[in-house]
Amino acid sequence: HRPENERDYGQEAVEVLLQVMESERQNLVVVMAGYEEPMEEFFQANPGMGSRVAHHIPFPDYNVDELLQIATLMVDQQGYELSDDGESALREYVERRLERPRFAHGRSIRNAIERARMRQATRLFEAKGKLSKKDLVTLEPDDIRQSSVFEDAGS
Repeated sequence: HRPENERDYGQEAVEVLLQVMESERQNLVVVMAGYEEPMEEFFQANPGMGSRVAHHIPFPDYNVDELLQIATLMVDQQGYELSDDGESALREYVERRLERPRFAHGRSIRNAIERARMRQATRLFEAKGKLSKKDLVTLEPDDIRQSSVFEDAGS
């Protein structure tokens, strides 16, 4: 809810949700998800919510190895593969990206894979000569290292 924005109906939505949570508490399960700090601000800004939401379950952040497993699964599901050096580049990407603001775990990994695929498509389009099927499905280190995450690599 943003009181400075007269078109923000967030507070009205919260009030309706609170009413339904109270009147249908025997038949209703509400799941809310978000990052810890903004969720805490949400509960503080809406005092009635805290007394109606009894269970808060914090989930730990993924570590680098878990994020790489997620990335590998996404790449596989999309019919692509990472070269050996591509895997190393992806590990370095994840390590660097974790240190930057607004890292969104699985969503950030999905976005990174999508961007790498776009860079791969551009690389293949600009390539001279015949391409093999393996060329068409393999993400190489440059497809990953062209990310802005690597721009400060020399500093």
